[in-house]
Amino acid sequence: HAPTPPLLLLSAPLLWLCISPLVASVLREINVDAHGNSGPTKANCHPQSHIVFLKTHKTASSTILNILYRYGESRNLTFALPQNKHSQLFYPFFFASHFVEGVSTKSVREFHIMCNHMRFRKSEVTKVMPEDTFYFSILRHPVAMMESIFTYFKSIPAFHTTHSLDEFLDNSWRNYNSSVLNNHYAHNILAFDFGFDNNVAAGAEDLEERATMAIATIEQDFHLILISEYFDESMILLKHVLCWSLEDVASFRLNSRSEKTRHLLLPNTAEKIKRWNALDWRIYLHFNTTFWHKVGSVVGQEKLNKEISQLKELQAKLANICLKDGGAVDPSQVKDVGLKPFQYGAAIIQGYNLNPHLDRQMKTKCQRLVTPELQYTDHLYTQQFPEATAKHRQATKIVAPQHHRSDSTPMIGMVQEIEANHKQTIT
Repeated sequence: HAPTPPLLLLSAPLLWLCISPLVASVLREINVDAHGNSGPTKANCHPQSHIVFLKTHKTASSTILNILYRYGESRNLTFALPQNKHSQLFYPFFFASHFVEGVSTKSVREFHIMCNHMRFRKSEVTKVMPEDTFYFSILRHPVAMMESIFTYFKSIPAFHTTHSLDEFLDNSWRNYNSSVLNNHYAHNILAFDFGFDNNVAAGAEDLEERATMAIATIEQDFHLILISEYFDESMILLKHVLCWSLEDVASFRLNSRSEKTRHLLLPNTAEKIKRWNALDWRIYLHFNTTFWHKVGSVVGQEKLNKEISQLKELQAKLANICLKDGGAVDPSQVKDVGLKPFQYGAAIIQGYNLNPHLDRQMKTKCQRLVTPELQYTDHLYTQQFPEATAKHRQATKIVAPQHHRSDSTPMIGMVQEIEANHKQTIT
């Protein structure tokens, strides 16, 4: 889709006046005030705009990335984007500050949001982000996550010779070689993303010690850990801790698989996954518990239930306004090439079609809600670094002559070529 100009930074009352009448009426109908609250606003509550989100794999993190992209773009915030139009911060290498566009050249005075895939290293992140930055991430049950990873990353060396997840798990150490590129996806991927050594066996003498150390480090480095299985609850909790509005955390699911490529697992398979990913399993169990403690202390059950209902109602009405088909469709059915999600592995990643008769303001809002990760990252990079974008386009033309594209499809073609050239694994 064509890049859209950013909105000017506005105070909350002025921003409310600028919201489409359709969305404003939806919020009024569900009894939500101009700040997106169903109750009184805390006097000391100020919206957080310095944020680091550690984007983990196959955890609904692409949907959260979209939430952060929309929040930042609508307020002219600056993103810590990967250099040279990468979609990831040079993952799977440990993060280094110079991976961020504008750091080495000192062309950016202040970064507000960092949220692209990286292998976390706090000491390097703090070189980029302000001291008052809020750090959060999201985890998913390792059993469900492993089923998703096996489908999505079927082509990695650890998986590609096996016909099923059970076949891999029955001979996991024979199939898995930690020194081979991209095999880290197959083993304790959560621990890897957080910056820990993922190569630990369930029977290792130091497993519990390493799990305790990892948990303590995550608790020290992050203010909040969300849980993918409770996504609505996570969004309400995030809304409260960031002092955001209900509309700020409303979303449509992105980078989500079609049900056709989901597989039910036998109980025995689930136990094998927990044993194979023993470090991830212990990390998940701990933060699943602390998540509910946080929900109870910050939100409370009664308010949580009320706001989840409001969020679901808002999202349903936004879907009715924005989406031609009322929900996600398979990629072959997505009409706008610029809104087609990147397809990888054996998964079928779904996308959306917009209603054709939206006014300009509502089309911009709806388009942001459904724009896939690669296209949105490219769009933000182009906005923040127009000169670098122009140079990159010129260099691309010199290195590899471009095949003909229609005017309506420059972004998706460019992004996919960039990712292919860099041999990035897109998640």
